[in-house]
Amino acid sequence: MVMFLFLVVALAVVVAAVTLAVVGGGEGDGPLPEAAPERLQDPLPPDRPLDRADIDSLRFPLAARGYRMSDVDDALSRLAAELAERDARIADLESALAGAQASPGSRVPGHVSGHGSGHVSMEKPGPEDQQ
Repeated sequence: MVMFLFLVVALAVVVAAVTLAVVGGGEGDGPLPEAAPERLQDPLPPDRPLDRADIDSLRFPLAARGYRMSDVDDALSRLAAELAERDARIADLESALAGAQASPGSRVPGHVSGHGSGHVSMEKPGPEDQQ
């Protein structure tokens, strides 16, 4: 009978030790150590405007609860800024084109009239053009 009680107590101690080891036993912040966060492997190129291939190849690393919010926020901020810049540039070009079409006698800087191609070059006029 004493041997049976000893085995029951030993089994209870082993189960308690395994449970504390799995749960964490109160050491640290949790049961597992904090994993080092993954970083975006191929960040968006800082030296040129983004193109479709950059967006198609963009993959965010997974974090404990999904994607790292800072990586997603950085990429979306960059995309928003570039889209706003492109929209402003398009609006400027459209207004310049509308102004050129409204007054056919006026000359748009960088546009060579008389070619009939309908293409407006947005190059800045050189010193030889300014007379």
